Amino acid sequence: MKAKHTYLFLLDKERGKPDAKLRLRVKWNHNRSIVAFNVGYRVDVDKWSVETQRCKNNTTHGKSKVPANIINREIQRFEQAVEDVFEQLEKLNEVPSIDSFRDRFSKIIGRESEDTSSLSFFDVFDKYVSTAGVLNSWNKATYAKYGALKAHLLRYNEQLSFKSLSEDVLMGFVKYLQSSASMLLRYKNSEHGMKNTSIKKKVDNIRSFLRWAHKKKFYDGDLHDTFSPKFKGLDVREVIYLSWEELIYLYSFKFESAPLEHVRDVFCFLCFTSLRYSDVAKLKRSDVREKHIHIVTKKTVDGLDIELNKYSRAILEKYRHEQLPDDMALPVISNTMMNRLVKEMAKEAGFDKKIRVVYFIGNNRYEDVLPKHELISTHCGRRTFIVNALYLGIPSEVVMRWTGHSDYDAMKPYIKIVDELKEASMRKFDEKN
Repeated sequence: MKAKHTYLFLLDKERGKPDAKLRLRVKWNHNRSIVAFNVGYRVDVDKWSVETQRCKNNTTHGKSKVPANIINREIQRFEQAVEDVFEQLEKLNEVPSIDSFRDRFSKIIGRESEDTSSLSFFDVFDKYVSTAGVLNSWNKATYAKYGALKAHLLRYNEQLSFKSLSEDVLMGFVKYLQSSASMLLRYKNSEHGMKNTSIKKKVDNIRSFLRWAHKKKFYDGDLHDTFSPKFKGLDVREVIYLSWEELIYLYSFKFESAPLEHVRDVFCFLCFTSLRYSDVAKLKRSDVREKHIHIVTKKTVDGLDIELNKYSRAILEKYRHEQLPDDMALPVISNTMMNRLVKEMAKEAGFDKKIRVVYFIGNNRYEDVLPKHELISTHCGRRTFIVNALYLGIPSEVVMRWTGHSDYDAMKPYIKIVDELKEASMRKFDEKN
């Protein structure tokens, strides 16, 4: 006979925080046996239904903005695992103990206990990538970044271990990244190492990994809190964008090549909507409403409504009756091919103004002077939208509603650009007689 049992999903609230850890509590043996599990998600308290034991429909939760349907599927999986455990123990005619229940439940949901001492540094790294990737809904680009980080760590020291890890070891890794040897994974004859801006991101990723490993008892050090090297030139960044005049010129430019015309239309759509390439790449006709488009962003899993203007509406209308794969709204190609053709498009349109790009590798300052078309990429579309929207006088709070930015700091580089543009425009009065 199956043991009588109850279970409940509870929010483990923390003072001052709008969200809480979601936990499962199971009771049996007349409530004398109790076991609890962390579901692995944080839930916004005001978006949780106690009655249904589910997240409210069409909501997102936590800093990662995880959609309700993903969390609710995990809740259902945990519920089924509870029933499966009690059925297994019933067939064995075994009275459930807390340990037997916990072990069987953990096995079913993929949290089997293991001898952590047998796992190497890189085994744990792989475990982190697979676990964090699912919990945080990583995209392919994020997995690729961690794959590249692992390759660099292996090249630096394939015998790396938690026991040998120290501040000196990590500083050695930073110096390796600053050397030309680190670039052999990408460029055969690179004269320089990795830029400080890129190294800072890799250090942040290592700290995230160590923080997780510490929480999971794989690592007992504190480098995730204490290792924070200073890098020169992090605030020296050339934001590449199109001015309003350049954008309208490109929008009206006549290309003889159909592929370049398609690329131009998709790129301009990014410039007029603020979308990332990853979002326009999955934009379907069903996402297009009368006055706006509705998307759930791939990077941040935010639900956004972006109003259409006459330019973005005209681009959509141009392809409304074309037969596109999977009912896509626009003729989008792969990101790699798109970025290659965007540069070709910009070159043909005559965007050859010389731009000085300054960057730091370690303490050394470098400069490259390149034509603008070589620096244009798909992400310039989003930057173009932000700069022009702010320059047109649209409040930053409104722009952030379109772009999905939740942190005002992310807007500061663009606001600085607009301030400089306005200052330059005001000086034109001084030039008049």
